[in-house]
Amino acid sequence: MSVFIASLNSGSNGNCYYVADRHDAVLIDAGISCRETEKRMRRLGLSMDKVRAIFISHEHIDHIKGAEVLSKRYSLPVYITAATLGNCYMKTSIDDVRSFTAHVPVRFGNIEIIAFPKLHDAADPHSFVVDAHGVRIGVFTDIGEPCEHVRNYFSGCHAAFLEANYDDEMLENGRYPYHLKRRIKSEHGHMSNAQAVELFRTSRPAFMTNLLLAHLSKDNNSHEVALAAFQPHAANVAVTVASRFEETPLFEITVAETRLANAVQAALF
Repeated sequence: MSVFIASLNSGSNGNCYYVADRHDAVLIDAGISCRETEKRMRRLGLSMDKVRAIFISHEHIDHIKGAEVLSKRYSLPVYITAATLGNCYMKTSIDDVRSFTAHVPVRFGNIEIIAFPKLHDAADPHSFVVDAHGVRIGVFTDIGEPCEHVRNYFSGCHAAFLEANYDDEMLENGRYPYHLKRRIKSEHGHMSNAQAVELFRTSRPAFMTNLLLAHLSKDNNSHEVALAAFQPHAANVAVTVASRFEETPLFEITVAETRLANAVQAALF
């Protein structure tokens, strides 16, 4: 059986990640408008009718912007912790709010979503892994420093969205003020290319087939720089950069005992 994944948008202007099997789907974060979410899913041949829920990682606007309208239009539950909800503008505007508990799966059909705490400058930040049919997909973004939770869950993933926010030299020599540079580089900020490469080198499992580099800074990173950091270590892992302007292709992730699964743009289903 297969799992299908795509980034609908990834960056400080909005984050939204799609994970599905052939029957059910979830959105991890909803940081672009409902209209853009619908449009990008249509271009991939995807239907909102399969989406069962939205999971929110933390309260920053680039992760929650579209959640309210999507929830109302499609009667979708929004899974969000009480602390996160209490620190964002959606306190009373969503009809179906549900909480989740770290490390306790939430199930829809054959899909299980597991949240876990991470280090970031938010009230109660979490990342997620999605398990289905023996395939595990990780969404690891907005992380200041890869803690043991991140390392443990990353080591079990067949594919992952992994933050590679900034290049150290570009940030150091860039136009950002000193206080913002410090915030980005802190343990509650964002992961650099070097930190992400170190996590990938030391914690990736032998069966990982796909890595999507996520949440790249517009000013302090580039597709070329991020890919160049990872390519010497990629081996048989297909490395793709998730764009801040458009959706990625839809990738099919499968488990194979004797060969690596292929990542292909899936046909309509």
